[in-house]
Amino acid sequence: MDSALIPKGVKRAPLWQFTLFIGIVGIVLLWGVYAMVLCWLKGLNQTNMNDAYGFALWIWADLAVIALGGGAFFSGFLKYIIGKDELKNIINYAVLIGFICYSSALLILAIDIGQPLRGWFIFWHANVHSMLTEVAFCLSCYFAVLTIEYIPLILENRQIDKVPFFHNLGHNMHHVMAVFAATGAFLSFFHQGSLGGVTGVLFGRPFGFREGVLIWPTTFFLFTWSAAAVGPCFTLLVTKITEKVTGKKLVKDNVVELLAKISGWMLATYIIAKIIDTWYWAAVTAPESGFSMMDFYTNNPVYGIWILVLEIVIGGVVPALILITDAGRKNKTALITATVLAVIGICVNRWVMVLQVLAVPVLPFESWFMYFPSWQEIATTILPVAYGIILIGLSHRYLPIFPQERELNPIEES
Repeated sequence: MDSALIPKGVKRAPLWQFTLFIGIVGIVLLWGVYAMVLCWLKGLNQTNMNDAYGFALWIWADLAVIALGGGAFFSGFLKYIIGKDELKNIINYAVLIGFICYSSALLILAIDIGQPLRGWFIFWHANVHSMLTEVAFCLSCYFAVLTIEYIPLILENRQIDKVPFFHNLGHNMHHVMAVFAATGAFLSFFHQGSLGGVTGVLFGRPFGFREGVLIWPTTFFLFTWSAAAVGPCFTLLVTKITEKVTGKKLVKDNVVELLAKISGWMLATYIIAKIIDTWYWAAVTAPESGFSMMDFYTNNPVYGIWILVLEIVIGGVVPALILITDAGRKNKTALITATVLAVIGICVNRWVMVLQVLAVPVLPFESWFMYFPSWQEIATTILPVAYGIILIGLSHRYLPIFPQERELNPIEES
């Protein structure tokens, strides 16, 4: 029965081996589910959040996975709108990764609000003056778009495709994907930007506050830019990990190098804009609020100047230089190193824009507010990782995610 569900012309690991793998990851998943249930039943007192940290580990994880899921909207934009047809061989995986990231983001928010049964309040009693309301609407709508983009992949399963209705439905949905890709790009632009804008307008938090371009703080544009730059890097990284785990080549080098090149130039231009923004903030914005740059990086055990170097130089400049060079993209070790560093860089950026913003003292009599998450927060943050691994495993086993797999692995032809 299992072999009848596997895509034609390829081989997969024995069922017992696959089941064991899913079972081990499933234990981690259940640990996270247990912590989630505790948070829902007993409330947010299960966390280490306090008056200083209303936003904490969950919101960092939420912003990070949304940025990493940016590969879906940007790859779709490149494939369907710009016309980079080569990306058709990786777009399925980008959609799957985006689906995982955005569903994880919604799950994290469902835990974070403490009372998920009242989650619909944000739609029915919307605060039209809040950027977070716009984020909630765009996030939910884009998840619906990703679901619609993922459905045709499910319908291509060997057994489901035998049903004429599903076969025709999946075939027709492929013809209208450009509409959903364009819609997704539009929705992603605004919710990625608004997530950055939330911090950028907090004039009472000088570390995060930024000057505006028209009505938007610069962080609005930097968040969208960084997601478009690093999202494809995360797609490439997960693709390479999948190839390593399965022992197969799944995507041709020219596809990987094209996406890496585009991502590299996006990252290079982003990091230039980020450096300019940081310089202007340190030289003009912060001093106007009565702070020097080093006030935000001294007299605390965690947030030294090293974290700025890690974000901008190691997680930005270095991977950008690797990816914009032909030699860097063709070297497998360098390519993987660049994608890992880029992912680290964007995660550090989201960390400082959530956690360091709240840690910095803003009044003369205050000291640094340090924070460490509870095990419940850690478990529920790992929960989406386990969920993502399971969904990738199931999708790779039973769905034709990689169109080039049969061509690249001819030995498997029966």
